[in-house]
Amino acid sequence: MIHKYDDDCIFCKIIKGDVPSYTVYEDDDVKAFLDISQGTPGHTLVVPKTHVPDIYAYDADLAAAVFSKLPLIARAIKASNPEIKGLNILNNNGKVAYQSVFHSHIHLIPRYTDHDDFGMTFKDNSSKYDEKAYTDIQNAIKAQF
Repeated sequence: MIHKYDDDCIFCKIIKGDVPSYTVYEDDDVKAFLDISQGTPGHTLVVPKTHVPDIYAYDADLAAAVFSKLPLIARAIKASNPEIKGLNILNNNGKVAYQSVFHSHIHLIPRYTDHDDFGMTFKDNSSKYDEKAYTDIQNAIKAQF
């Protein structure tokens, strides 16, 4: 795979070694390093070693190369601390979805307790939908394949 870089991208600078990082894993396709914010201890970012802004820019080969490494890295994070009870895997795409660095990256966030200073909320909006609304959404998505 030929890697492309964006000279203005902080993650590209980390990949090239121009900016230091706490790398935990690296191969020809991905680099995994500690998120400087450490949402919880061990919070790791997995980035493709080529510049793509978000999931929409992946082709099948890049997706296979990047996402196939997640279980390996996740297992290493879990094994690193016996207090880790779970792991959130997040990929934010677009500013509205909380993406702040526009080089695709996957967050691996270890979970220690229900009160470990990390949270997510999934609201139940099912009362706003009827059979037609669900079918309209379903058909709109299916029509794109």
